Amino acid sequence: MKNSVHPTPTFAAAPGARSATRFDFARLRELALVPALILLIVIGAFVSPSFLTKANLISVLGSSAALALVVLAESLIVLTGKFDLSLESTVGIAPAIGAMLVMPATSAGFGLQWPAFAGLIAIVAVGALVGFINGFLVVRLRLNAFIVTLAMLIVLRGMLVGATKGGTLFDMPSSFFALATTIVLGLPLSVWLAAVAFAIAAFMLRYHRLGRALYAIGGNPEAARAAGIRVERITWGVFVLGSILASIGGLVVTGYVGAINANQGNGMIFTVFAAAVIGGISLDGGRGSMFGALSGVLLLGVVQNLLTLAQVPSFWIQAIYGAIILGSLMVARIAGGEGQN
Repeated sequence: MKNSVHPTPTFAAAPGARSATRFDFARLRELALVPALILLIVIGAFVSPSFLTKANLISVLGSSAALALVVLAESLIVLTGKFDLSLESTVGIAPAIGAMLVMPATSAGFGLQWPAFAGLIAIVAVGALVGFINGFLVVRLRLNAFIVTLAMLIVLRGMLVGATKGGTLFDMPSSFFALATTIVLGLPLSVWLAAVAFAIAAFMLRYHRLGRALYAIGGNPEAARAAGIRVERITWGVFVLGSILASIGGLVVTGYVGAINANQGNGMIFTVFAAAVIGGISLDGGRGSMFGALSGVLLLGVVQNLLTLAQVPSFWIQAIYGAIILGSLMVARIAGGEGQN
């Protein structure tokens, strides 16, 4: 019997056992990245003697910090059942505008020469504005999120190229590089920032009603609305938060590279989706965890580092990421069962 305290034979509760198996498999898919990471680290030790050095491991974490913030942003949006392809362009345009507000006209700036702290605030404000516009178009005007954010990606990319005249911005205050260059307890400040951001998001999703609302909205927005959840307001807010995180990620990239060029963030969205998907974030919305998403970021960071140390041509990296996405989608299909679309 179902209510019995004694274990029920598997054949006597096939439907329940099947559901439990699917749930456990989905959880296993998320946790499976941990042994995969360990395996890659072991392989890395054989590929190159410099892989396990402290400097290289810190480099992997540092170079993954910006990606982690953008993956966090995209994961939160995807949990609501939406997409934001424009995050990669926000990574470029937000820090560029902030820098040009600070830089003199002789250095390709706007000539306003704002204080550095005002330029940093402007970076976050630009991100918030982009997210606000995306949210308005998707939530209030009910336009397709994929098309809207694809168009925004193109618009922002064109604005970045136009504003920088296709060149590179160098003459910026040292505070624009601080997230990548400041070392705290042996790690760049950007790594700690990404870790704290994921920790807060994981806590909110697990224990706060707002986090549970994101899952509810992504799972069934009509049922969430009937339960009293403010679907439109929360979804709009997530778009704003996502773009803010992307703008901060752009600032991390700026510090890591030491400059801003017209191609900053270009093509990043493919890696972002690769990390989210292999980390267990469902593209259908309503399923996934921050632990899985972070594991996906670290996995791709290690893969890229291994390929670099093995002197694999860079153009093969995108092909490998694509193969990883396809493999993860097939695993998701198995985990979700036959009923998943």
